[in-house]
Amino acid sequence: MKPVLVKDNIYWVGGIDWEVRDFHGYKTQRGSTYNAYLVMDENITLIDTVKHYLFVEMMARISQVVDPSKIDYIISNHVEMDHSGSLPELMKVAKNARLYTSPNGEKGLKAHFHKDWEFNVVKSGDSLSLGKRSLSFVQTPMVHWPDNMVSYMPEEKILFSNDAFGQHIASSERFDDQLPLDIVIEEAQKYYANIVLPYGAQVQKALEAASGLEIETICPSHGLIWRSKIPAILKEYVKWAGNETQEKAVIIYDSMWDSTKKIAYAVQSAFESKGISTQMRSLKSTHISDIMTDVITSKYICVGSPTLNNGILPSVSAFLTYMKGLSPKNRVGLAFGSYGWSGESVGVVEEILKSCKFEMLDNIKIRYVPGEQDLQEVTDQLIQTL
Repeated sequence: MKPVLVKDNIYWVGGIDWEVRDFHGYKTQRGSTYNAYLVMDENITLIDTVKHYLFVEMMARISQVVDPSKIDYIISNHVEMDHSGSLPELMKVAKNARLYTSPNGEKGLKAHFHKDWEFNVVKSGDSLSLGKRSLSFVQTPMVHWPDNMVSYMPEEKILFSNDAFGQHIASSERFDDQLPLDIVIEEAQKYYANIVLPYGAQVQKALEAASGLEIETICPSHGLIWRSKIPAILKEYVKWAGNETQEKAVIIYDSMWDSTKKIAYAVQSAFESKGISTQMRSLKSTHISDIMTDVITSKYICVGSPTLNNGILPSVSAFLTYMKGLSPKNRVGLAFGSYGWSGESVGVVEEILKSCKFEMLDNIKIRYVPGEQDLQEVTDQLIQTL
């Protein structure tokens, strides 16, 4: 339970959640961390807290640096309870601490905890002196809640970035250069795709605001701290926020008797023939949050379902509902599937993809079990379209 030195007199004192595998519907196979940061200055300051069941772990780390009752300032960058969950217990210990949050942060904390705390509300442009150091605040609403804000320490060139630039990774390592970069970027991509993607316009504004700051360290609320690979993650965020895609296809399907699966592989053959890389994602074996990690970089979104009860399979419906809510833009859609007699599934999928404002390719619909000639026709016709 040791604290980790980030910079002189600035410590990571968060909690590591080794066991969490589901984060409100998002699969976290690598676990997660909830990051809190302790600044030792004339006014001892704690930036954010941890999920309620990791309160003891956080306090053990703080206690190795300072008596927690001596904390002067608590900064709440975000109301969500993976960051604010320990606040009620902390306020009982740090009885003289002053609590700083955004205007919507005050409303949210009151609605969550129903406590009569004395709130100090800060807005964009406000600054708080800690002594030798200071914190400047920038509101970043809807990245990804209305209350979100980030805190910047100009003297140390540290951005306490809240959920931006975060990843769900549980590890003993605390910094971006202590794990392979591809793993860190993959988890940051998955995090963005499943949590931040609908708010690209707001992210672009936040990136614009941050572009005027000198940043040597980014301390997010989840995962590893960025100190060596900041250009790499900024480059990815610019692409993700702008809905930039690669010439890739992700083919998502479920199948009852493998007919739709066969069509999916015929679709894959067409893309491969055109030199377009593909990812095959069966909804029987791949969680929707992992599929979104592919969707965020793929130009072509191909979705297949057989007809069931005049509609689509529940697994396909769940994925489409989830994806539509995350609002990827500038994609090309393809609906495909098999049917026995009524054949509504492909039309249902197509309408949902259209409602996402995707440009659509001609749909593919085959009755019962496709033969080799049927599948070859699927491949050939799609090759001509692409």
